[in-house]
Amino acid sequence: MKKFFITTALLCTFGAAFAYFADLNGKWSGVLNAPDGNQYPLNYTLKADGDKLTGTGDSQQGSVELTKGAIKGDSLSFHIDVNGVDVINSGKYYTAGDSIGLTIDYQGFKMHTTLKRATDTK
Repeated sequence: MKKFFITTALLCTFGAAFAYFADLNGKWSGVLNAPDGNQYPLNYTLKADGDKLTGTGDSQQGSVELTKGAIKGDSLSFHIDVNGVDVINSGKYYTAGDSIGLTIDYQGFKMHTTLKRATDTK
């Protein structure tokens, strides 16, 4: 009986975690305000699968695959290649505001931005 309850509790926990991060799936956008005054649009398509995060960073020049994507609790992280530079992205997913607070580490220089769920313009 104890084994049954433990198994049931684990399945419920996994189901709750999956449902929680199912909302992370989709298109996200924001703007990175660089210290030099330039603004860079950010567009990501994210897919959560358990504790793994995959997807793409999309721009007018094309798409780049996310690498080393991970999810732990409400935290997420991934790497993306920007012109040969490994850029580390880490942040928190906020379900209440449907946003992601993201810290971008570009060669040791850290910048912060907020991503919002992108609306379909079609």
